[in-house]
Amino acid sequence: MKTALIVIDMQNDYLCDKRKPRFTYDTDKLVGDVNALIHEYRDNGCEVIYIRHIIQNLPTNRLLFGYSIAGTEGAELYGGLDIVSEHIFDKLVGDALSNKQLRELIQQKGIDMLHLCGLDECGCVTSTALGAAKRGIKAEILRRGTVSVFPAKKIEKAHQKLEKAGIRFI
Repeated sequence: MKTALIVIDMQNDYLCDKRKPRFTYDTDKLVGDVNALIHEYRDNGCEVIYIRHIIQNLPTNRLLFGYSIAGTEGAELYGGLDIVSEHIFDKLVGDALSNKQLRELIQQKGIDMLHLCGLDECGCVTSTALGAAKRGIKAEILRRGTVSVFPAKKIEKAHQKLEKAGIRFI
C-alpha cells in the first residue's frame, strides 16, 4: 500500500501570533507534532502533500471571514512548518480532493492510502476524509498532529460521520 501524508490548512492565519481569537490552537505543540510526522513520513518514502484553504479575495469575504484570503500572507503556509516537497495544493472548499490536480497526483503516484493531519479536525480534515471515502480512496486521520477548536458535541458528531464512512483515527 502506498501512503501519502496530507497536511491540511497549516496556514499563518490559523497559527500566527496575530490570528483571530477563535483559533485557539496550541501552535507550538501542533506544529511540532506535524513537523515530526512530515519527517517520519518522508523518511519512510511517503509523499508529503500540503493543502491551503483559500477564500476568494472579495470585499464581502474580507469582511465575513478575514482569514485565508487569496493573495495575503495569512493564506500562506505557516512559517514554522517544514516544507519537504513541492506538492502544495489550494482548495476553495473543505474537501481537499475537490482539487483536480491533487487527485491527478494521487493517481499518478499510485497512492492508495491518505493519512490526514492538520486543521481543523471537525472542518477540513473531516471533509477531506469523507471526500476520500466518496471517491473510493482509503483515508485515516492521525490523532497526533490534528486538532479542533470546536465543542465536544460537534467533534462527536464528526466522529460519528467518519465512523459510518469507515474512516478510522490512528
